[in-house]
Amino acid sequence: MDWFNDFINSVRSLEMPPALNDILDIAVLAFVILKLIQFMRDTRTGSIVKGVIILLVVYMFAYTVNMKVTLYLLGKIFNIGVLALIVLFQPELRRSIEKVGYFGWGMLSKLGGENGDVGAWTRAIDVISETCENLSATTTGALIVIERETKLGELVETGVVLNAEPSRELLGTIFFPKTPLHDGAVIMRDGMVYAAACFLPKPENEKMLPSELGSRHRAAIGMSENSDAVVIVVSEETGGISIAENGELVRGFSKDTLKKALRDKILSDKLKMKLKRPEKRSSQNNG
Repeated sequence: MDWFNDFINSVRSLEMPPALNDILDIAVLAFVILKLIQFMRDTRTGSIVKGVIILLVVYMFAYTVNMKVTLYLLGKIFNIGVLALIVLFQPELRRSIEKVGYFGWGMLSKLGGENGDVGAWTRAIDVISETCENLSATTTGALIVIERETKLGELVETGVVLNAEPSRELLGTIFFPKTPLHDGAVIMRDGMVYAAACFLPKPENEKMLPSELGSRHRAAIGMSENSDAVVIVVSEETGGISIAENGELVRGFSKDTLKKALRDKILSDKLKMKLKRPEKRSSQNNG
């Protein structure tokens, strides 16, 4: 680790204006506090944080009036408390760290121009939207996972690798009842139907979900909790089209609204600008 310490010392040796140091210090601190607040708001930590605060108040009171037995017991609790919290909130901590990685990698990808095949994803989104509309009309259940930064290799291994060009016929056949691949999820990678019949993880707090949600919707929420994937669900009971992302389920999509949502989520603003340029040229030529 000597090389790492040398690197840190060399960075510290760089002279920076005091004002810039203060700005960076405040920005980092504000970002950390914001993420901690979001973490507590979006997970089950709220009530436990209140309990920790109460214990701290009791500890301060016991220290003030010199309550030796209480101080001893609370000291033992605090010694093991940090480790217990890490074990208890391991899934939430993991997801939070993953989201930081998604954010950082996404920024690097945009700076480096790493955008993937725009044309392939544009065609795939059109096919997905049209297929979901057809499946919705016939109340045929479907579960489609769009892979983003987080690779889903472990889930691919639970299904059958296809790596095929997307089409309405292919997706319709996969999700047609009683076919060999209909039971499970399709995973889209790089605009291709990469795998089918894949099994998705369950939600962390499955018991707290509404009872009317079926297995597909629950699997979609669980998948979106464990990755940055966008998951599309077609209900076989109502034909409703939904999207799960970041552990949240949004319902009531049509073909057009689904297409717009997927383009906004999958294609960056820079890529959408590239898609608009040929349309402008063609309109000028037609004029």
